[in-house]
Amino acid sequence: MTTPPEIHSARTESSRSTGNPPSRRTSDTIRQMALFAGLLFSGLFAGFLLAVLILEASLRRFPASVYIQVRQVELAHLDDLAAVLLPAALLATATLVVVTIARPGRTRWLALTALVLLLATFIISMLVSVPINTYQQGWTVLAPPSDWARVRDRWQIAHLSRTTTAVLAFTILAAATTTRRLFPRRYQR
Repeated sequence: MTTPPEIHSARTESSRSTGNPPSRRTSDTIRQMALFAGLLFSGLFAGFLLAVLILEASLRRFPASVYIQVRQVELAHLDDLAAVLLPAALLATATLVVVTIARPGRTRWLALTALVLLLATFIISMLVSVPINTYQQGWTVLAPPSDWARVRDRWQIAHLSRTTTAVLAFTILAAATTTRRLFPRRYQR
C-alpha cells in the first residue's frame, strides 16, 4: 500500500519545518512534560516539607502536651499529601532520566542527580519518619511517653535531612529547565 502524495508531502514538510524527525519531537515533548511534572511535584513536596519544618521548629519551645496535640493534627492528613507528591515527583524525574540519558548535555546529569536525591528523601521517609509517625499516632496529650522529646528530636533530624534532599532535588530540576536557554547551541543537536 502506498502513501498518497499529499500525505507524504505533508510529512516531509513537517519534518523539514522543525528540523527534527517525528520521533525526536516526541522525545522532546516527553522530556519537557517530564521536566515540568518533576519540577511541579518536587517543588510542591519541598515546599510542603519546608512548611512542616518551620512548624516543627516553632514547637520546640512548647511542652509535650502542645507538641503531641499539634502532631496529632499534622498526622491526620499531611501524610496523605506526601504520599501523593513524592511518588509523582519520583515518577516524573525517573521518566526525565530515561528520555535524556542517551543525550549529550547537562540535563541528563541534573535529572539523574535529582532522582538520586528524591530516592534519598524516600528512603529517609520510609526508614525513619514513617515509623515514628506511626508510633506518634498512639500518643495522647494526657499521657505523653517519657521519651517523647527524644523521639521528637529524632523525627525532626530525619525531617531536616529529607527536607534538604527534597529542596536540593527541586533546585537541580529548576537548573535543568534553564540549561537549554543558557547554552542553546550546544543542545540543538
